[in-house]
Amino acid sequence: ICALLFASLYILCHFIITHFKKHTDFAAVHDDEDAAVNRIALGLCTFTLAVALGAVLLLPFSIISNEVLLSFPQNYYIQWLNGSLIHGLWNLVFLFSNMSLVFLMPFAYFFTESEGFAGSKKGIMARVYETSVVLLLLTLLVLGMVWVASAIVGNDAASRQSLYDLWEYYLPYLYSCISLFGVLLLLLCTPFGLSIMFTVTGKLLVKPRLLEDLDEQLSCTRFEEAAVSHRI
Repeated sequence: ICALLFASLYILCHFIITHFKKHTDFAAVHDDEDAAVNRIALGLCTFTLAVALGAVLLLPFSIISNEVLLSFPQNYYIQWLNGSLIHGLWNLVFLFSNMSLVFLMPFAYFFTESEGFAGSKKGIMARVYETSVVLLLLTLLVLGMVWVASAIVGNDAASRQSLYDLWEYYLPYLYSCISLFGVLLLLLCTPFGLSIMFTVTGKLLVKPRLLEDLDEQLSCTRFEEAAVSHRI
């Protein structure tokens, strides 16, 4: 069931990305290497978008499935909407979201920008090696920054000891830091986006004639007529 749900989200996200994706020069047919790199990056971006969409829809899906089970407790055909399915979906979304945030999206970006190390044989594997090295250095840099931030905020042995457990403490802490940065960026960009949206909407919408002042329009027309007569 989880595989079917994710496959449906993946297909939907693939159509969304291919609809909005711009046709670039490196995706030409005559360049097989760049076209293959573009397809791999497209697949990674589609996977990440599917995971993000699944994370957004997970809470409404949990609420709806719970209400359906409470409304039809004896129905055999909806017993697959149980607690184990929801718990498994939450675990998979947490796992794939961390993997997409830390590895897949940086790998897709560096993979499209890579050209292989100097002196190495050109090809897909050369780009994979360069991307892996750059991603490893970036991972070490991010982990070190999170470690330093944790040491500054919580300067005790317990907080430093908790970071040794990578899965239980370190990744959730890193995920929370990046989510906080995303929320701050959203709060910073949302007012500008709303102001632009209202400005564009005001330009596109036509003012209703019921709200127009006819006396003011008649006065303007008389002034324009007087000005034209004066010029003549």
